[in-house]
Amino acid sequence: MFECFRQRFAALTTRAEFHALRVVRQTAEHTLLRRGVAEPPSLGNDLGAMLSVRLAGVEAYAATADLSTAGLQQALDRAEALARQIARYALVDQSRLEPPRSSARYQSPGLDQPFPSLAERFELLAEESAHIPTDPRLASWTLYIDTQRAEQLYLNSAGAEQWQDLRFTYPGISVTAFDGNDSQTRSFGGYRSGQQGGGEVLQRLGFGGAAARVADEALQLLLAPNTPSDVTDLLLMPDQMMLQIHESIGHPLELDRILGDERNYAGTSFIGLEDFGHYRYGSELLNISFDPGIPEELASYSHDDDGTPAHKQMLIKDGLLLRPLGGALSQLRSGLAGVANSRANSWNRAPIDRMANLNLEPGGQSLAQLIGGIERGVLMSTNRSWSIDDARNKFQFGCEWGRLIEDGELKGVLKNPNYRGVSAHFWRSLAAVGDASTVQVHGTPFCGKGEPNQVVRVGHASPACVFRQVEVFGGDH
Repeated sequence: MFECFRQRFAALTTRAEFHALRVVRQTAEHTLLRRGVAEPPSLGNDLGAMLSVRLAGVEAYAATADLSTAGLQQALDRAEALARQIARYALVDQSRLEPPRSSARYQSPGLDQPFPSLAERFELLAEESAHIPTDPRLASWTLYIDTQRAEQLYLNSAGAEQWQDLRFTYPGISVTAFDGNDSQTRSFGGYRSGQQGGGEVLQRLGFGGAAARVADEALQLLLAPNTPSDVTDLLLMPDQMMLQIHESIGHPLELDRILGDERNYAGTSFIGLEDFGHYRYGSELLNISFDPGIPEELASYSHDDDGTPAHKQMLIKDGLLLRPLGGALSQLRSGLAGVANSRANSWNRAPIDRMANLNLEPGGQSLAQLIGGIERGVLMSTNRSWSIDDARNKFQFGCEWGRLIEDGELKGVLKNPNYRGVSAHFWRSLAAVGDASTVQVHGTPFCGKGEPNQVVRVGHASPACVFRQVEVFGGDH
């Protein structure tokens, strides 16, 4: 699809010192069964381009859905005119930014394999839905398989040519049980657990056979007692660690937020520029990486949307804060080394600092060892609710599924498990980190930020983790 754009880009003219073209095509397909009945599929297709220029130290953008040479030229002219208009107000001399020059081709795993057709996906959903047991307390259930594809070509006047072709798959199940007094929902996968790839994602995540278990756990929650209020040990499973990492590490470390760019909308951060290299973010067991190289993780890529090559970097090492999540422009503004995470959610948005794959590196204990090391505590899994302040510091999170732990053994199911803490202290209570056998790869396409708003894909891989002396409580608190 992108072959013609090399010629069109070469035909563009500008007096800017540097210019670039980013063409993006995104497609989406949504298949869903509700209570065993298929709903009409939802299909999407979006295609357009962003032209950017750098002129007299100022960078400006213009987007267009007219992808003819004339349409691209008009957008480039608008970007150049805008750069001239705003030059007098520039706060940063972007002429000091080295233009990207590298070229690459990157694609998701499994793109060479056939993906189940719409009809085949509905058959898979119907087969799985048939395993939901007949029980009058099961009030509602949905099963879906969503897939998205993003193709992008980046070209610039310094000779860079970067092509990326990514496919994302989201299999999901949600079951709600109601006994006349209480309702409980148990879910599997979905928009918390998407991965790059095709049909193999369904097998990798264990979609087949999951519906019966999810329904049974929803019924168990109806009969379970509320989580007791206590200050106790907390074992978070990877699908909740995803949310914990995302909200209390990912967003606070985004460099544009620290610089104040997001204060009107997404908030600020309890982290300051002076903290990097000095601040103890967590216990010595805390190791957080920016890693765009795990093929199945949602935000894996070869280059960010400004053309910067992406490599694994440690953000927190042995609990010490080292590096922010900041792209090339934020690095220039702050004087700090960052990562290749300047990202846009579409052709009509300019790239900004976004977390991508943000992972907690595994430790050395199996799940049995993690549980065995807890005298009294609560296991929590699968996020249900979240609340965190504008500085991403004080938080309160709720989960779907809880289990009491006593004397190193799992005991009964607990419903409405919640916990709260303060990011600046919570990670210092990290007492045990699961080994590679406990690691799961999760991710969501719904991380929102920016004005105008941008919703992007982020990935989080994490083992199970134990935290000491955490405030937990139930739904009646």
